[in-house]
Amino acid sequence: MADLAPRDLLIEIGTEELPPKALSALAEAFEQGIRAGLEKAGLASGAIQGFATPRRLAVLIEQLPTRQPDRPLERRGPALSAAFGPDGNPTKAAEGFARSCGVTVADLQRRETDKGAWLVHLSVEPGAATVDLIPSIVETALAGLPIPKRMRWGDRDDEFVRPVQWVVLLFGDEVIPATILGVAAGRETHGHRFHRPQPIRLTAPADYARQLTSEGQVIADFAARRAAIRAQAEAVATELRGAAVIKPELLDEVTALVEWPVALAGNFERRFLNVPAEALISTMQDNQRYFPVVDTQGWLLPHFITIANLESRDPAQVRAGNERVIRPRFSDAEFFWNQDRKQPLAARMEGLKQMVFQQRLGTLADKSGRVAALARFIAGHGHGNADGADRAARLAKCDLLTQMVQEFPELQGVMGRYYALHDQEASEVAQALEEQYLPRFAGDRLPQTATGRALALAERLDTLIGIFAIGQGPSGTKDPFALRRAALGVLRILIESELDLDLFDLLERAAAGFEPAVRADHVVETVFEFVMDRLRGYYLEQGVRPDTFEAVLDCRPTRPLDFDRRARAVGAFRELPEAASLAAANKRIRNLLKKVETVLPFEVRPDLLVEEAEQALAGRLVELSSEAIPLMEAGLYPEALGRLARLREPVDAFFDQVLVMAEDPMLRDNRLALLNELSSLFLRVADFSRLQD
Repeated sequence: MADLAPRDLLIEIGTEELPPKALSALAEAFEQGIRAGLEKAGLASGAIQGFATPRRLAVLIEQLPTRQPDRPLERRGPALSAAFGPDGNPTKAAEGFARSCGVTVADLQRRETDKGAWLVHLSVEPGAATVDLIPSIVETALAGLPIPKRMRWGDRDDEFVRPVQWVVLLFGDEVIPATILGVAAGRETHGHRFHRPQPIRLTAPADYARQLTSEGQVIADFAARRAAIRAQAEAVATELRGAAVIKPELLDEVTALVEWPVALAGNFERRFLNVPAEALISTMQDNQRYFPVVDTQGWLLPHFITIANLESRDPAQVRAGNERVIRPRFSDAEFFWNQDRKQPLAARMEGLKQMVFQQRLGTLADKSGRVAALARFIAGHGHGNADGADRAARLAKCDLLTQMVQEFPELQGVMGRYYALHDQEASEVAQALEEQYLPRFAGDRLPQTATGRALALAERLDTLIGIFAIGQGPSGTKDPFALRRAALGVLRILIESELDLDLFDLLERAAAGFEPAVRADHVVETVFEFVMDRLRGYYLEQGVRPDTFEAVLDCRPTRPLDFDRRARAVGAFRELPEAASLAAANKRIRNLLKKVETVLPFEVRPDLLVEEAEQALAGRLVELSSEAIPLMEAGLYPEALGRLARLREPVDAFFDQVLVMAEDPMLRDNRLALLNELSSLFLRVADFSRLQD
């Protein structure tokens, strides 16, 4: 019975260096693929842990059964009415079914259900041995990895992201015999390529990580290696009397590049600190994968931290090598910085006439003119300085013609701010040149200046209208002009910066800036709906219920800030004890009004209110309308809905005591007019009939 005891299983695929930016995704997908395969096979295990280094993907499964559980089978045969004749003897159908099952008719069971009675054969299918199942589970998991382009090596037909060098399939103390991607499985792994290149014989799956660390000088656990790199970098930065700038995505990439991290400090000449810090940091992070070091005020220090993949016997040589590599790049940045400032940013406006934004939409100079007009309008409506917004829009793309931005495209906007300040442009104009690109991604910061907000809005609205007008809007997962991100940026700026502007009006003004041949005015409605659809996703991420969004959308508010205030108010209203009853009443009213074929009177006639309950509702409606409508017009929707919550009792009484569809047509129409008035009051905020329980 000892052989049936659960065992640990180690799966390791050893490769040439895997692509660092893809390592985390590959490791996660491999682990999930193994999990899914085990679950499909009915093999319930203990904890499952994934490992990933530049040269391996591995999964450790604890306490895996040695066999699948046996599976009871039930095979249904002929109905009892067809299985036995009038004399009670088995028919040919029953005998044939028994033979196909390898038993006699007497061995069959009878199963009665509400749909009839049948002969059935009950049996047990023995579970397969785990060692027979694992190879195909591994192959399926490997085939499902997110690898855009697979490669072949040698004369093999096997394909993978990188050539496979070794495979481990260790089940307890037993090697599972298999060939994976052309390599026979064994129990030998390999340590660090330089420190411990010799094979390492694994003693047990549970000892995998420990053995690799102690015998192979490899930290196999990605998270542990990541934590070690962060701790080492922070410790080195402290020795330099600074703090390491550690971007999470760069930390992940560095973790995917090394198996045995060793942090080393490097230095550069102080004169380079005269170059904008963003250019130096970009070079360190994006080109060299170094961690910059800053002081307590956030100012860049003349140091960097690099993570070596080995313990060098001569760290000074490693340090010097990294310093030699970075010096030319810093020298280039210094040269570009000095050269670019020899002419003002504004002098490059003429060059924008030679840069095509989009063939049918003109040059960047054309776009700058359109954006300037729209930014001036936005700023002039209480949201900034119109002249400043105009100036910022005309300078916005000029830094694209500088040598610095051509070398470091990620610095567009940032360098525009530096050059504008050097040219003594207004500080808010300079700041807007950087803020035009905010937010760059979900959760990114928003423009902080009024001019920056005006420019960022105008830039995105012009792009949305123009690209949709030429039929290049997003399709499926394709969005080459990042219009979904642009739409979300517009919404975030309007809502989170509390700019009470009419989106539809802004889109119309953006469309008016294009040449008539573009026919931009034809896509205003389409773009408006596209942006509002992004608002749906914006609210879903914040936990706003979909029916709350739909209830507000049905009223078509065109000012996103107003939409947001309504949605928040409806969400708060739903928490009130009166909400469910009033939402149900609104549904009932809408259903009644849909059936009306006549034109309702515009006003309720008091002389036709004959029932006490309808008189009470009408009086309360007049009273609360006078309080709620001014609040709604002021955008104070929570306060307004708080007033309308007081309608619950008279509304409930009305429906309990009054026959709406009275035989007298005048009474019926007057009651419908009263309900229409009630519904219209709620519709000033949202369609409450859309709310679900």
